[in-house]
Amino acid sequence: MINRALAPDLQAIDEITLQHPEQLTFANGLKVFIFPAEEQELIKAEFVFRNVFEGSENPVANVALGNLLKEGTSKHSSAKIAEEIDYYGAYLVPEYSFDHNALTLYTLGKHLPSVLPMMHEVLTDAIFPERELNTYVRNNKQSLQISMEKSDFLARRKFYHELFPETRYGISLTQQSLDSLDRDRVMALYQKQIQPSNAYLFLSGKVTAADLALFRQYFEAQWLNQIAIDGASFPILPSFEPGLSLINKTEALQSAIRIGKRSIQRAHPDYPALQFVNTILGGYFGSRLMSNIREEKGYTYSIGSAIANLNHAGFFTIATEVGVEYTENTLTEIKKEMDTLQQELVSEQELELVRNYMLGSMLGSLESVFSHVDKFKSVYFSGLTLDYYAYYTDVIKTIDAEQVRNIAQQYLGYEEMAKIIVGKQG
Repeated sequence: MINRALAPDLQAIDEITLQHPEQLTFANGLKVFIFPAEEQELIKAEFVFRNVFEGSENPVANVALGNLLKEGTSKHSSAKIAEEIDYYGAYLVPEYSFDHNALTLYTLGKHLPSVLPMMHEVLTDAIFPERELNTYVRNNKQSLQISMEKSDFLARRKFYHELFPETRYGISLTQQSLDSLDRDRVMALYQKQIQPSNAYLFLSGKVTAADLALFRQYFEAQWLNQIAIDGASFPILPSFEPGLSLINKTEALQSAIRIGKRSIQRAHPDYPALQFVNTILGGYFGSRLMSNIREEKGYTYSIGSAIANLNHAGFFTIATEVGVEYTENTLTEIKKEMDTLQQELVSEQELELVRNYMLGSMLGSLESVFSHVDKFKSVYFSGLTLDYYAYYTDVIKTIDAEQVRNIAQQYLGYEEMAKIIVGKQG
């Protein structure tokens, strides 16, 4: 019998094993990655498309494409598409990010023959009805108007523009850009972007040979490339100039604070070490920023920092909202914590705590085959392989206090950061 008065022994995480996919390429250029899981009745089919930017970095059409993809075909209205998918208990979910659009189907394997034709129709015959586009524009203009009253929204917009001006990462939706959106523009983007040579299919779950044959039937022979994609490169970013930007909101009771800079991407050898240092600073609930600014000072309910990876850039950010009377004190404490990491050695106790937290989080994030797909996509779109995670865990296991201080000195200088404050000034 288990003695519940005794805590279980701690077990070190030795190795994290990730599932490698079966890979193949259809005759039309569609790249397919299969993650079989016999115990999983659900099938997830995710089509991911690289966002196309030719002549303009403004992402307004790409965002609209992602949102309107399943809003009607030449044969079925948006309501009929939803009804058909819902009838089989399936989900068809469009998604948008800075670098990709995606359309994901969740269904039981036994219903795949019934729902796959509709997914094929959406990807090959979407028509973006004028009525649906007008509704989308109207709703987003109203949503934007409301969001523009929120300090954290304004701080985030300003932050991205400071780091990535006039690029897809730094250009935000505006009332004017929404007004300029028309069906022809979205349709032209759809014809360029949603085609097999620009697509990646991630299949996971109980995928049988018969299921794969169905995907070949609909997305190989019946899906052709229409237009050659030029694939304009990402613009050269201007030199980053750190500084303080103040946006006055006279009625604000809180200040929204964003601090950060451009940083390295996942493919850089220092990336895992920088993630480790970021976790110490503000990457988990027990971080130094949370302990100081929330727990000790009571300036905020939440504060955190993050290292983010995009296809063409990376960045570091700290975000919080504090009472307007605590704005200056919060900035002082943030600087103090960053300076301390650069000047003092981290204790062995804190190193071990963060080490166990990060490895445990990695292990805990692999609860299903779908999580393994996400881990694979993260490295695949960074030009890496799953071997990256062995390197990642090795860095986390072996990093020492001296390395932590060196990484903080190299990448986390407070004076090198943009500081955005939205709130009541003066």
